This record gives sequence, C-alpha cells and structure tokens, in this order.
Amino acid sequence: MKILVTGANRGLGLALTTESAIRGHKVVAAGRNSIALRDGLKPLMDKYPGQVKPVTLDVTNESSIQSAVKTMKETEQTIDVIINNSGVLTEREKDIEHLNIDEVHRTFDVNLYGPMRIVKYFLPLLSNQSFQRGTIINISSEAGSYVNAYGGDYPYALSKHALNMFSQQLRHYLKERGIRVFAVHPGWIKTDMGGEQAPGTPEETATGILDIIEGKRAVSSDVTFINFRGEAMQP
Repeated sequence: MKILVTGANRGLGLALTTESAIRGHKVVAAGRNSIALRDGLKPLMDKYPGQVKPVTLDVTNESSIQSAVKTMKETEQTIDVIINNSGVLTEREKDIEHLNIDEVHRTFDVNLYGPMRIVKYFLPLLSNQSFQRGTIINISSEAGSYVNAYGGDYPYALSKHALNMFSQQLRHYLKERGIRVFAVHPGWIKTDMGGEQAPGTPEETATGILDIIEGKRAVSSDVTFINFRGEAMQP
C-alpha cells in the first residue's frame, strides 16, 4: 500500500510512518518544514530506501497541498490510505472568559480545515482497488466526545468534535465508492502534545491503526468514531 501521513516527522506521525515502512508499505510523509521533515525522516529513509518519500506541504496552506497533488498526478501516482495526523493543542485549562479566540481559529485551521483540505485535494488520488480498500483515518480524540464533554480545552475539544462530524459525513459520502472512513482516538500517548506522563506510546497506537488499515482488527462498518484498537467510542 501507499500511505499518506501528515505531520510525519515526529510523535505519532513518525511512529505511523515507521510502522508503515516496517510492514513494507510506501509512505508519502508530509510535513510543513522541509528541513525538519528530512532530518526527522533520514534514519527511516536510510533504513528503508525507496519506501519513505518526504513531501513538503502545510495543511493550512491550500496552494502547498495543490502543488503536492499536482506533482503526484504528473507522475501518475495514487495512494491507498490518507492519515490526517497533523494537529495542535493550545489554550489548555483556560476558561471561556480568558480564551483567545484567535487561537480557536488557528486550532480549527489545523485540526479541522487541514483534514478537509487534504481530503478535498487528495481524494482523486485515493484508490479503492488497494490491498483492502481505500481508507481515510482522521486522528481525533476522546476530547471530541459530546457525551463526555468537560469544561476546558475549548479549541481542541471543539475542533475534534467537528472532525468527528466531518468523518461521519465522509463515511456516508464515500461508502458507495468502497472507501472506509474512521475518526480514531489515539489514546493518551507520550508525545510533545501528550507529555511524558502519558501511559501509552506512539508505537503502540501506530501498531493498532495499521492493524485497522490492514484489516487485522475487525471494525464495524457502521461505526466511525473508534479508538486505536478498533473499539467504538461514545459520540
């Protein structure tokens, strides 16, 4: 398979890229900083030559996405899986009276509009005749659960809830094309976002997500919001 991963040079994105390469898949590894991207991916590129291709794009910049897609189309490339992993977490623990609304806008630009832009432009390259079938994975969070809503993390929680809705809409829209869509809660993991106190690891989550993509974990076709083990999450 060929898998597109955004935010691929660190954290969960790097773990997803690594696990994909280990399993023999090719990865279009996307990131917004070309130097950081190549530095982060160099060990993988050396170990798995020809499997990991860095692509510079910014999920908040439509023209950079269009440029990446144009290059792939010109070389007749397709992809089998889209993993929208890029995300930000800001304004933690701020109450509504002190919330910076500009940060809410920025969070939505990355966490919601970013995946929407990626799907908009990469969807024509997504094959439904792949190893299993075309798959879109949007990295969400339990913070996006309406049932378990809490007071705080407004930008992040709201953006992830909206991402879950987008995923549900996409699932219905793409079902007849044979393309699966999941919003995946990755668990609380040790990344720059999750912190060192987190109990889980990016590697464990990446393994679970790849198992879902490869069909090694049974997931109901009627469920969109799941965790990395393939278990249904509360909406």
